[in-house]
Amino acid sequence: MEKEILNNGNTGKATFIIKVLFRQNATWQGKIQWVEKNKTQNFRSDLEMLKLMDDALRISDNGEDDNAKWD
Repeated sequence: MEKEILNNGNTGKATFIIKVLFRQNATWQGKIQWVEKNKTQNFRSDLEMLKLMDDALRISDNGEDDNAKWD
């Protein structure tokens, strides 16, 4: 049986340093640093952290310079 690989266009790579400062309300709060762009952003939940990571990958893929969430 042949395996089909789905490519959703997300091929970018990024390196993050995550510092969890608190663990409250069953989630994490802390800081995430996008190493390649040398930008740091606070996050209030693990979901928000994942969204920031996803945005960074999308920016890397598209070559966009719109880092609104990362400023």
